[in-house]
Amino acid sequence: MFLNPSLSTALDRIAERAADVRRAYTPGALPVHDDVAAAATVSDFTLDPLAVVAPDGAYFVTVDDGGRESYTRDGTLELRGGRLVDGSGHPILGARADGTLSALAVDPVDEALGRVRDAAVERDGSFVYRREIVDPRSAVSGVQRIVAGLIALARFPAGTRLESTDGSHFVAPPGVIVQNGRASDGDFGALVPMRRERSRIDIDESLLRLKEAYLTFDALQAAEAAKAHLCKTAMDLLK
Repeated sequence: MFLNPSLSTALDRIAERAADVRRAYTPGALPVHDDVAAAATVSDFTLDPLAVVAPDGAYFVTVDDGGRESYTRDGTLELRGGRLVDGSGHPILGARADGTLSALAVDPVDEALGRVRDAAVERDGSFVYRREIVDPRSAVSGVQRIVAGLIALARFPAGTRLESTDGSHFVAPPGVIVQNGRASDGDFGALVPMRRERSRIDIDESLLRLKEAYLTFDALQAAEAAKAHLCKTAMDLLK
């Protein structure tokens, strides 16, 4: 059985509205529909030293499961297997001295020996940790501050409509020029450490729009049922 185009479109609208509701509590998520966008960026304090908020209009650079460069505002970063990743487990990229991007990670020897302590992200995007060392001659222990890399940021021309499958990770449309940089470099503002950005989706407005989408579908479905009943009655009269 095939739905008519009106019912099919109404079901698609329900799915889109439901997606906005589900993403309302995903850090940094953006809505599919602008009419449920929150008025401004809001963030919450956290004791997590790896949680940061990107400057307004800027994104962290990562790589999706298909190896494609993508962008996210999800700054709930974690250290997994020595790599700095976002909340979905995608690697966070940093800038090398030659301007190329690569996944940020602690020194593999430090990771293997369990010498990584107090990993954190600073306002200028520095990904740092403390390395515990022991002088082999004196047996005196000490601590070194290690800068594992600088988190890369990206922004897009005003009005760019980014494409997304989950509302949290985005890819640039073909032909759009991405501006890369880092926090506090003169082009990008500073990161805000120990803050967790809320989604930019108004949950109350999203639920209202979802309810409207269901009511529209119910009305169309009722109209289709009435139309089918009328056609059946007309056919019965012709018999």
